[in-house]
Amino acid sequence: MTTSYLWTPPPVYSLPVRGSSDRLPIQRLFFVGRNYHAHAVEMGRPVDKSVEVPFYFTKAPSTLVESGATVAYPPGTKDYHHEMELVLAIGTAGFRVSEADAPSLIYGYACGLDMTRRDLQNDMKKQGRPWCIGKGFDDSAPIGPITPAAQAGDMAHMAQAAIWLQVNGQDRQRSRLDQLIWSVAETIAHLSNAWALQPGDLIYTGTPEGVGPVLAGDVLEAGIDGLASLRLRVA
Repeated sequence: MTTSYLWTPPPVYSLPVRGSSDRLPIQRLFFVGRNYHAHAVEMGRPVDKSVEVPFYFTKAPSTLVESGATVAYPPGTKDYHHEMELVLAIGTAGFRVSEADAPSLIYGYACGLDMTRRDLQNDMKKQGRPWCIGKGFDDSAPIGPITPAAQAGDMAHMAQAAIWLQVNGQDRQRSRLDQLIWSVAETIAHLSNAWALQPGDLIYTGTPEGVGPVLAGDVLEAGIDGLASLRLRVA
């Protein structure tokens, strides 16, 4: 029996895979908050790992924007910020996985941006309200092509990789993945205790220091050693 819908259902969101003609279908988008010490300090909220645990927020798959796109400066804000991140693409389902088993869930990696309406986020924080309006707006999750884990290297190799972002050719963010407060394995293990992770889930692992505003006309270029780069233009 053919199902009839009131309007056309949304498309299957997917991303290109480096070296393959197949695309990776997307399930959910998870974001780790305050996962670099220097960034936590610049945001005024240092992290004590001995007593704190990771926290998360989500965005809809429809917020994804592929590398090379031009996006509009978003409405309602005067403080539009970039946040460069390593993204994990989950390829194997897992629930309550151990840190030792966590890497086996990863299909690949990508460069991603968590674009933020900082003024709106801060207003909601002051009022003690959810700050979805500052994070989950249209085109707020730019991302580069997925690089399969087999091409990117093992976890020890990835941990030494540099992560960086430039705006109009000038450095804004530059760090290394070994500066993550909660490692890739720790993040997956902890997240999988709250959600049963599924193939196609993306995990944005947090941003290093140097976040800041972008303006109409700016060009953002970002990279992580060994991964396909990310380029974005703001209209």
